Amino acid sequence: MAIAPATETILALRNPPSDGETLTLFTPADDEAAAVEAHLASHPTVVALRADTSLRESRPHLKLPAAQRAHNLTGGLLQGPGRLTVPPLAFADAAGTTYAQVVHVGADLCGHPGIVHGGLLATLLDEALARCCFAALPHGVGVTANLNINYRAPLRAGSYVVIRATTTRAEGRKAWVEGRIETLADESRGEKPLVIVEGDALFVSPRAAASGLGGIMPV
Repeated sequence: MAIAPATETILALRNPPSDGETLTLFTPADDEAAAVEAHLASHPTVVALRADTSLRESRPHLKLPAAQRAHNLTGGLLQGPGRLTVPPLAFADAAGTTYAQVVHVGADLCGHPGIVHGGLLATLLDEALARCCFAALPHGVGVTANLNINYRAPLRAGSYVVIRATTTRAEGRKAWVEGRIETLADESRGEKPLVIVEGDALFVSPRAAASGLGGIMPV
């Protein structure tokens, strides 16, 4: 009986919800989350991404079992009011070459007062670049081997951003990805996105991923 919870978590990791199912797993628990969710649903950028039939929409953090999320940085600790207010929406192509993720960054993730911590931005970019290339790698998973970041502008807390990534090359167990974090702008009203961070990275699919050793599982 003692090993039952661990067994359930392993089975859930090996059989995560589908992309479509993850979209049904979140219900706003407070007014702030409901307002963010409504804003995202009606924003022209999100509407355009949803209309692109080459992309699959998901909430990738919700593929993690609930028990595992409690120990996950971006899927657990950083989720919730004042942080990543709602689970980020992601849009990816099947080949692992194009990725976009829309995020609301709350007021409690600052370094300087009112300014989002640069380390958080690095974490968000690293994860989005990785998710971009997962489908292009063996076993659908990779770990960061190298990450280069250039900060272009500060990001105010309470902002909406979109993270865009492109896999520029994939060879065997390696994939090279570049991308950026920019403000979520309504270009139909003449708004221009402001680039906050740019970067590129190399990801490697671990040999252990073939058997799920070391807790390395595709999500």
